[in-house]
Amino acid sequence: MAKILEVSRVPPFADSSDSHSDFSLPLTFCDTSWFKFPPVERLFFYSLPQPKQTFLDSTIPKLKNSLSLTLQHFLPLAGNLTWPRHSPKPIILYTPNDGVSLTVAESNAAQDFDFLSADHPREAASFHPFVPNLKVTETGASAISVQITLFPNRGFCIGVTCHHAVLDGKSTAMFMKSWAYICRSEKPGSLPDQLKPFFDRSVIRDPDGLDIFYVNQWLASTKHIDPNPFQFLPSLDVPSDLVRATFELTRADIAKLRQKVLSSWDKQEKLHLTSFALTLSYMAVGILTATEEDHKLAIKKQKVNLLFAVDYRNRLRPPVPENYFGNCVSDLMKKLEEDVMEGAAEKFSKRQSEFAKGNMRVIAVAGSPRLGVYDVDFGWGKPNKVEVVSIDRTGAISMAESRDGSGGIEVGVVLKKSELDGFTSFFLAGLETHV
Repeated sequence: MAKILEVSRVPPFADSSDSHSDFSLPLTFCDTSWFKFPPVERLFFYSLPQPKQTFLDSTIPKLKNSLSLTLQHFLPLAGNLTWPRHSPKPIILYTPNDGVSLTVAESNAAQDFDFLSADHPREAASFHPFVPNLKVTETGASAISVQITLFPNRGFCIGVTCHHAVLDGKSTAMFMKSWAYICRSEKPGSLPDQLKPFFDRSVIRDPDGLDIFYVNQWLASTKHIDPNPFQFLPSLDVPSDLVRATFELTRADIAKLRQKVLSSWDKQEKLHLTSFALTLSYMAVGILTATEEDHKLAIKKQKVNLLFAVDYRNRLRPPVPENYFGNCVSDLMKKLEEDVMEGAAEKFSKRQSEFAKGNMRVIAVAGSPRLGVYDVDFGWGKPNKVEVVSIDRTGAISMAESRDGSGGIEVGVVLKKSELDGFTSFFLAGLETHV
């Protein structure tokens, strides 16, 4: 558990010569496709053996000040998602009185740091006290929320909850890297070009009006649940028997899997097996195998889809800058060579319908090995561990690069305890099998 020490609002830094005015961004179709999707919750664990008072007197002010300095570059994150009367769709709006909600808390057990930041099975619900909630009202929702939790004499964690209609994983990682860069920099307030967000929404072309279509689809499919347009899809309760664990596939493991697949494949057909595809496929087979007992009656009637978000920044025509802020991803259930816009509305409607009817079982991916979450160094070293907490509500798996930079992939899995035991056996046995 965590004891709340302070709740404050951190505004973007502004001196007497630099006052911020209203700043707004329209939502593109890439944003509205995630409009009511549950928030993404991440935890970054850092080793820092400071006593409580030193942490509160030194580290917290440094983190707060650097957050304020960072927000002057990321004004939308200090604002809210809202829906003006004159607008056909929601917008992101920052006003000078806005800021990011920051909670400072203390864990009542310092040893929890090592327990929570490990790879072994842990109760999924044990992570929830360390992630903040987004404020949601009938008139809007906050963009992000932050919580810093101290584990006295051991370390701390930063919990960040992000509204998915405001930013994708790449933009989230860019913000966290910017905050970390300014925190450890000797020239606070400045950012290298690759961390400066690009806000121009005109680069996302939408001749078919997908932005409005997606909003209307979300509202139509959820109006019987909650008339509040800003309310997320209902959060699923996390059963007490759900546990999370982290599994790592090293480069050698991935090479072994690639060789196993190629050895049984038609040699006449070329096969490009990326590390991501091999990892997702291997994990998906393991999950289906481990959960077969619970799903054996329904699985014959269900389609099983592997669902992951693809970065469209370099796939749109013309390409979008790599530092584009917002969402420029979409879930992929088709070939990458296809036009990413072709048939998008029909595919979205069909998918929503299949979800509602329960005709589809999905194994989705949160995060990516390309985000570089272990590069988020505030000056006390890279994170001991990064966890995507929200996968225990969405049923997804999480992916990140291996912490040691060796080229492996780290995967987070949440299952029932009995299922996780079966998955672990599958995972280890498959890697021990020789070609």
